Amino acid sequence: MEVILLERVGHLGQMGDVVNVKPGFARNFLLPRGKALRATKANREFFESQKVQLEARNLERKAEAAAVAEKLDGQSFIVVRSAGEMGHLYGSVSSRDIADLITAGGFSVARSQVELSAPIKAVGLHSVSIALHPEVHAKVTVNIARSQEEAERQARGEAVITRDNEEIFVREVGPITDEEGYHEEA
Repeated sequence: MEVILLERVGHLGQMGDVVNVKPGFARNFLLPRGKALRATKANREFFESQKVQLEARNLERKAEAAAVAEKLDGQSFIVVRSAGEMGHLYGSVSSRDIADLITAGGFSVARSQVELSAPIKAVGLHSVSIALHPEVHAKVTVNIARSQEEAERQARGEAVITRDNEEIFVREVGPITDEEGYHEEA
């Protein structure tokens, strides 16, 4: 299905581009969210007549997003969760959790704006990208810890997961022989 993009869409194109996409993607994502129009003759004419207004609106949104990104970029947010001795979380921290955390910090962010390829499942400092506009991104640090004290230690750069009292035994391996008596050096 051919559509006219009304704003920049990652991996597709810029505003005004006519691109061919799968019908489901157009019907379920691009059209309902106002990111594109079907590429009919009437819509092409409408786009050409409204192009200046659409570009002006896009520049406004981009400027607003850039102002928010300037304040948000580099911020650090702390999440306290239960975790095992080796730092593996008993649950996970998802994009919804991060969006709620940033919103509680005074910024308006939807979970769809949090670019997280997979939920976070380990204690530590994690850098997360926030897409405030298709052309404006901010990086925040999510500090996941088992307690507030541990989060403060992580922020200072201290290691919170240590292997004290764990002895590692190394065994020397000799030549490996198979059933027929042949051997290979290890």
